[in-house]
Amino acid sequence: MTSTKASPYRLAPNLFGIGFGIAGLAQLWSTAADTVAAPAWPAEFLWILAALTWLVTLAAYLRNVVSQGRLRTEVADPTTGPFTALIVIVPMMLGVALAPHARVAGEVVFTVSLVLTAALGGWLTSLWIRSNTQLQQWHPGYFLPTVAGGLVAAACSAALGWATLAHVMFGYGLICWFVLGSILLLRLFTQPMLATPLLPTMAIEVAPPVVAGNAWFAMNGGRLDLGAEILAGYAVLMVLVQIGLTSTYLRVPFGPGHWAFSFSYAAVLTDGVHWLDVEHVRGQKELTYLALAVATLALAALAARTVLGLTRRSFLPRAAAAAVAAPVG
Repeated sequence: MTSTKASPYRLAPNLFGIGFGIAGLAQLWSTAADTVAAPAWPAEFLWILAALTWLVTLAAYLRNVVSQGRLRTEVADPTTGPFTALIVIVPMMLGVALAPHARVAGEVVFTVSLVLTAALGGWLTSLWIRSNTQLQQWHPGYFLPTVAGGLVAAACSAALGWATLAHVMFGYGLICWFVLGSILLLRLFTQPMLATPLLPTMAIEVAPPVVAGNAWFAMNGGRLDLGAEILAGYAVLMVLVQIGLTSTYLRVPFGPGHWAFSFSYAAVLTDGVHWLDVEHVRGQKELTYLALAVATLALAALAARTVLGLTRRSFLPRAAAAAVAAPVG
């Protein structure tokens, strides 16, 4: 039974996209530190901020879910369920960030999060197979549990020096990308347009090739090879698609769904920074700092709009409205 003291707002798991986006920017700064000797302190600050954001979001989210009696149905929800994967994906990245300072603790955080990510991905996949979910209900957030989970795990494993595990998780994420990517593009090509609150999830379409590209560079030691070139080809197409979707995105009222842009686009710029390095592009340092400036200012703008929306009580959807169409991202 739902508590009479339940919040009037519905906190959906897409809120974990905020911490995910901050972690994506931290990864960009970390990559810049490795490639052009950018200062390390912004990345360290952002990793701490991502961890604190994740913790605060987790506490608020769990309290909201329990108070509204959604504990048993949240993961299985066909709209918001896939975003519960971010709860366990973000700590994988945090574990790797912790490892240089406390190796054993970082490895434990990463390993536990990896196991939970794989378990949740497997359970959700089995659920999607045996459920009556209609194609029209699908959205690009379905990439998160297995595609994002697998590819992020591959990059994290490589960063820890676990080459075999990195290859295994890369295969896990890559094959899931091929399978789910076909389904999701079929849905976007042949079904009616996504509901307005769901439109920002289309930003996630650009993530698989660039996250895979970042993982590939982590696994091969930052070398240019055929695998990197193939992934870059599809990444270029998806970036152009995102540009074409700009007018569609502009008509979406600001809400939690807009955080879908943060990690996805930070991953694009991180992949770009890798390419500037492997190609030894003239002006590499200047272009890298330009990417850092764009990503940092964009995330600051998202954060400012979020704080403003929270103060005006317009950022979070009310429980009754969210039951009809929860904004996810």
